[in-house]
Amino acid sequence: MTSRLSLRFLAIPALIVMLAGMGWSAPGWAIDLHQAKAQGFVGEQPNGYLGLVNPGASGDVKAMMNDINAKRRQEYEAIAQRTNTTLDVVEALAGKKAIERTPSGQYVKLPSGKWLKK
Repeated sequence: MTSRLSLRFLAIPALIVMLAGMGWSAPGWAIDLHQAKAQGFVGEQPNGYLGLVNPGASGDVKAMMNDINAKRRQEYEAIAQRTNTTLDVVEALAGKKAIERTPSGQYVKLPSGKWLKK
């Protein structure tokens, strides 16, 4: 148990570095992730994935969001396996870090489910 706990604490800094370096935007979309966030179409959620803030967003925005979320899940699963932890733990840590890094003027989802403009 102690070695498992130690691995988690060692893995957290590595996870943060990996998440910070992940290229989450998908090239080729009519709108990129930065623009979609700045325009209030999508925001970061506590579960580590993007969420749709504005249900009226275009199909391109929704497709981009789904593509990015699929890539994030793939990376989270790989991190969980490498660090001998669960997907839920990785998702929660990624969500926390993404929300912390979200600049003012963009949206984050509170644990209550309500969207908040930082």
